Amino acid sequence: MERRLTTILAADVVGYSRLMGKDEATTLRRLKSLRKELVQPKISERKGRVVKLMGDGLLAEFPSVVEAVQCAIDIQQSMQEREPELPDEERLRLRIGLNLGDIIVEGSDIYGDGVNVAARLEALADPGGICISRTVFDHVKGKTELEFQDLGMQEVKNLPEPIPTYRINIPTAPSPESHETRRRDQESKSSFGDGHSEIEGFEIDLSLPDNPSIAVLPFTNMSDDPDQEFFSDGITEDIITALSKISSLLVVARNSTFTYKGQAVDVKQVSKEQGVRYVLEGSVRKAGNRVRVTAQLIDATTGHHAWAERYDRDLEDIFAVQDEITREVVVALDVRLREGEQARVWSGGTKNVKAWECVRLGQEALNRVRLEERIEARRLFEQALELDKNYPMAWFSLAGFYFHEAEYGTYGTESEREAVIESSMACAFKAIELDPSSADAYALLGLCHLSKRNYAEAIAASEKAITLAPNQAESLAMAAAALNKSGEPAKSFDLIRKAMRLCPLYPSWYLSVLATSCRLLHRYEAAVAVYKEAIKRNPENSIQRIGLAVSLAELDREEDAKRAVAAVLRLDPKFSIKRYVERLSYRDPAELDRFEKGLRKAGLPE
Repeated sequence: MERRLTTILAADVVGYSRLMGKDEATTLRRLKSLRKELVQPKISERKGRVVKLMGDGLLAEFPSVVEAVQCAIDIQQSMQEREPELPDEERLRLRIGLNLGDIIVEGSDIYGDGVNVAARLEALADPGGICISRTVFDHVKGKTELEFQDLGMQEVKNLPEPIPTYRINIPTAPSPESHETRRRDQESKSSFGDGHSEIEGFEIDLSLPDNPSIAVLPFTNMSDDPDQEFFSDGITEDIITALSKISSLLVVARNSTFTYKGQAVDVKQVSKEQGVRYVLEGSVRKAGNRVRVTAQLIDATTGHHAWAERYDRDLEDIFAVQDEITREVVVALDVRLREGEQARVWSGGTKNVKAWECVRLGQEALNRVRLEERIEARRLFEQALELDKNYPMAWFSLAGFYFHEAEYGTYGTESEREAVIESSMACAFKAIELDPSSADAYALLGLCHLSKRNYAEAIAASEKAITLAPNQAESLAMAAAALNKSGEPAKSFDLIRKAMRLCPLYPSWYLSVLATSCRLLHRYEAAVAVYKEAIKRNPENSIQRIGLAVSLAELDREEDAKRAVAAVLRLDPKFSIKRYVERLSYRDPAELDRFEKGLRKAGLPE
C-alpha cells in the first residue's frame, strides 16, 4: 500500500440534478464544455492532476498547497464571468473544498480520510465558494494576500470529529477565460521597443516569422495503461529537442505546447497562440514489445496536411521512429541544415529503452516538491546508467539533480554545497564527453561555473549552449541566467527575450532572469514591473521579492519598498543581508556593492 501527503481539491456543480431535470442534453454538454475549457486547463496550469470525474463532481491533487488554493480561486473567478447571458439560477456554479492530508494511492486513484475531508469541505462551501481545512490554512497564511473567514468547528457526515473550517474570500477580479487571454494575463509578456525603453506592457510578438516555425503538440497516449503517459510525453520531448538544434527553424518549447495536453485543439488556434505556421501532432500505442506511432504535420494557416505517417514497429525501434519523424518534418518544411547541424540533430541517444524510460520517469519525479521523490529521481538516473553507462541524457539528468540540490538543499557548510556542485559538474562533463552537442549540459555547466565564480568559463559554456541549440528555450534561459551575473546583462536581456518568444507560456523563473537583467542595466521601473509579475505567479519566492525591494529603493519609493521587505520577512524571518550577500556571485564588485546598499536602503536587516 502506497501512502503520501498531498493537497486534494474536490468540486461539484450546484443544483446539477435540477438542471438535468430541465434539459438533460444541454446540461451535459455544458458540463463537458466547462471541464474541458476551464476546469481541467486551470488544474494543469497549476501543476495539478485530475484524479477522476464523478458525475457532476471532480477530484484533483496538487503537490503545492499554494498552487491548489490559487487554482480554486482561478476557477471560481472564471466561473463568475462564464455564461453571462443566462440568469443566475440557470448558470453552472461550483462548490470547492480543499484539504492537505494523507492519502492511499491505488493505481491512478486516491482514497482515505484526506480525500473524505476535502469532499465534506466542498459540501460546506457556498455556491461559487471555497472552503479549506486548517491544514491548508496553516500552509497558506502569510504566503498570499487572501482574506479568510474562520467558520469554526463543523460537524459533517461520516467523520467522527468536527472539522476546523475556513472560507476564502474570493477576490472579485475575474480570471481570463480563453487560452489566448490566459496567455496575456497569466503568463508575463513584454514589449521593449528598441531594447532601451522601459517596459510598456507584457506583449510578445507572436506574428509568424519568415523562417519555418512549428509547435509539436504532446502525442496522445493510446495505450490501455494510463501509467504509460510518460512514454508518449518522452517521444514528444525528444522530437522537440532534436528540432530545436536547427538554427533556421523556430520551435515552440515543451512548456508551451504541453498546455494543450488532453484537449481537443484547433490547429489554427494553436498557430495564433504560439505564433507558428506548422503543427505536428500524433499518438502512441504501446502494447508489450510492439509500438504504434502516428504523426501528421499540418499547415495551420490552411488546415492542409503537409505530411502524415504511421509506424508499426518493435519497441526497440522507437528511437529510429523518432529520428524518422524528425527527418520527415525537416524535409516537409524544406529546412536547410547548416554545416554540423545534421550530426547534432541525430546524436546523443541510447538504444536501451529501459534506460530511456528511467530517465523520463526520473525527470518527472525531479520536478516534484517532496524530497523523497527527488531522491527517487536520482535512483532512476543511476539505474539508467547501470543499463547504459554511455547514455548522455542520463548523465545530464543526474547533473541536474545535483545542481538542484546544491541550489535548494540545506547544507551545514558552504564546503558541503560546493562538493555537490562539483558532482553536478562532473556529470555534466561526462554528458558532454559522450555527446559534444549536448546544449543542455553546456548550459547547466555555465550555471555551475557561475556558482563557483568562474566567470569566463561560465560565459564560454553558455555561449556554446546557444550555438548548439539556438532555438531551445530552456537552454537559452539557463544561459541568460549565467550571463547576467557574469557581467553580460545586456546579452542576457536579449537572450531571455528570445527564450520567451520560443516559449510563450514560459515558467515564472524566466521572469526572474529578465527582472535581474533590467535591474543590472539600471532600468528599475522595468525591473519593478517584471518582479511584480513574477511574484504574482510565484508568491512563495522570496528572492523575487528581495529584487523588488531593492528596485523600489533605487527609485526612492520608500513605502512600497517597506511593503516588499515585510513580505520578504514573512517568508524568511531569519533573513540577513550578510548571509544573503555571501551567496551572491556577481562578477562586477561595484554591482555587488550597489546591490548590498540597495538591500540596506530598502530596510532589510543586517
